[in-house]
Amino acid sequence: MSAPAINDCWKRIGIWGDRSCAELKTYLHCRNCPVYSAGAARLLDAEVPETYLSGHARHYAEAKQEVRHRAHSVVIIRVASEWFALATTVFREVAPLRPVHSLPHRRDRIVTGLVNIRGELLICISLAATLGLTAEAGRERTARLAVVSREGDRFVFVADEVAGLHRYDDAELSPVPATLAHAQAAYTRGILSWQNRPVGVIDDQLLFYTLNRNLA
Repeated sequence: MSAPAINDCWKRIGIWGDRSCAELKTYLHCRNCPVYSAGAARLLDAEVPETYLSGHARHYAEAKQEVRHRAHSVVIIRVASEWFALATTVFREVAPLRPVHSLPHRRDRIVTGLVNIRGELLICISLAATLGLTAEAGRERTARLAVVSREGDRFVFVADEVAGLHRYDDAELSPVPATLAHAQAAYTRGILSWQNRPVGVIDDQLLFYTLNRNLA
């Protein structure tokens, strides 16, 4: 069935046209005009064409496309020459480098000392040593202090570079390769591909467990 003929003067001389309609002085807007209301009524009273129903039937019969919501958010960092991702939820602050004050009578590769962050002394740890990496001598200009916290435990570590945020879905994780060093592999949940680089996603629960155990 053909659609009813409607005088759509509002598109030609009305508010959506050249606004030359003399009735605009009276009604101010086409929505207030009885001609506009009559056109809307004719559309509502018209029968629904068969093509409308069949077209919508085909649309809703199509297979639903799976949408990945990229549920996980991480901060991409570099430690030594390796790239890692740590959950955004554990990050509290990224700050410029500050002096690390060593602890007396303690020689530990993981716990390197104390750092003053906004008047609070926090334990500084070596993420490189925890992951079994060899830290390069000297600090790069891109190095930053990362303040992390989980269930009340707060630590600081030096990241040689903080690249930024990244979101991913579980399906994007690749298995940890067998060639990865044992210590590093133990803390890695999986491998992400980011800017054509492999990025190890750190298990933050295991990381904090190890740090607390090391302090005991």
